[in-house]
Amino acid sequence: MAPERVVIVGGGVIGTMHALEACRRGWEVVHLEADQGPRRASVRNFGLIWVSGRASGAELGLALRARDRWEEIARDVPGIGFRPDGSLTIAADPTELALMAEVVDQPDASERGFELLDADEVRTVNPVVKGDLIGGLWCRKDAVVEPGAVLGAIRSSLEATGRYRWMPGRQAVDVQPDTVAGAGDHATVVDHLGGHHSGSLAVLCIGDRLSGLGGRVGAALAGAPLRRCRLQMMQTAPTTEHLTTAIADGDSMRYYPAFDLPGRSRLSPPLPETARWGMQLLMVQRASGGLTIGDTHVYDEPFDFAVEEDLFDRLRLRAETILGWELPTVVRRWAGVYTVATDDRIYYGERVDPGVWVVTGPAGRGMTLAPAIAEQTWDQVTG
Repeated sequence: MAPERVVIVGGGVIGTMHALEACRRGWEVVHLEADQGPRRASVRNFGLIWVSGRASGAELGLALRARDRWEEIARDVPGIGFRPDGSLTIAADPTELALMAEVVDQPDASERGFELLDADEVRTVNPVVKGDLIGGLWCRKDAVVEPGAVLGAIRSSLEATGRYRWMPGRQAVDVQPDTVAGAGDHATVVDHLGGHHSGSLAVLCIGDRLSGLGGRVGAALAGAPLRRCRLQMMQTAPTTEHLTTAIADGDSMRYYPAFDLPGRSRLSPPLPETARWGMQLLMVQRASGGLTIGDTHVYDEPFDFAVEEDLFDRLRLRAETILGWELPTVVRRWAGVYTVATDDRIYYGERVDPGVWVVTGPAGRGMTLAPAIAEQTWDQVTG
């Protein structure tokens, strides 16, 4: 009996993980991508597998499962550049350190691999951190992959199965559900070149492309609880210094739900630009030696076409203050956009028509959660 076929729309990390999970379960996959290769949020990010900031309960459980899956995938596809480096969130004042101590006292702290460190212990864990700090929060569960390599490496492994077909440069414009007598739900995705791609299932991992689809699927998306967020990031030239962990500053605790504890209200007031731009410092070293640094958050559309140079200067200064040494030259700057589910769910995953699912909206958690999100989709589809 021939395997069932799924048509996956979207070549980003969510779509690629759905393709990987489909092949793992024996399905045949046709994978469409509007661009010639992924160019959006999945390649414009830190590559962080970020367990530390996730909300207790279902979100943390999903993140921990995804973290395990990333490590499993890396054994089969080493080209994704998985590194279990952990992270350090740096405390610059007593209120930040007090909040970290509160987090370490939570019942799920051991699941996250949390440990509170003083300044000397921070420098022992990451010796190149030589700047101003009084302590830090170590999360051993955090990890990193190479966002520029992940998707291509996984596609190459899938092509070797003989059950996977990658079709870039194909913009989906319509999805036509239909029921085949005696065979259950089917769906056909129509692309902008007139191609029709049929399968037992269509999974639309559309990222921030919330318009452009016709019919009932387009109508469902128009009313979906989704909004978009724009961020700014940059990357330096390679440095000879070796960061043994990812780095976050204390402002990052203002945004991640794991830190939504009484001590957060006692943090020192944020700088005006931090509040205005939702700014935090995250910093990851790429395999090439360069540092990826960000980021900011803007939700009000229409988004500006230009990037704000002052924000890059401020992020660079924050990084140098923590590291205690001058960063290499910035060689790349960019803006990116991701999609956020605006209701209480972790991401938007809906069966919008017979045989048609839409999966998007994990916010900045897409790289972290994608493998576990794909598992959840397939459990629902086949359960």
